[in-house]
Amino acid sequence: MRILVVCGAGASSTFVAQRLSGAASAAGLDWTAEAGTERTARSAVGIDAVLVGPHIADHADTIRASLASRVRVIVLPEDSFTDFDGSRTLRLLRDAMAAPHDRKDTP
Repeated sequence: MRILVVCGAGASSTFVAQRLSGAASAAGLDWTAEAGTERTARSAVGIDAVLVGPHIADHADTIRASLASRVRVIVLPEDSFTDFDGSRTLRLLRDAMAAPHDRKDTP
């Protein structure tokens, strides 16, 4: 699975993406996570899920509308940047991917 983590400028999303990649690898998952911005998300190709930073949660609908319907757009919780090993973010993503897809994935 290919995951894009987005924030305002791409800086804080880099930390979340790196931690998520490490947690996925430790769990034996062949998932990749990369960081980007809202603009990156709107033009993303081959992405299965977009994780939106809590500080730009109000942009989630715009991102969602610009993507194919199969792409999950999930707003990260406020404490996502303190998930230092990526395990909570991985659990959030796994739960969201297992749930019915209603195009409004928000914790």
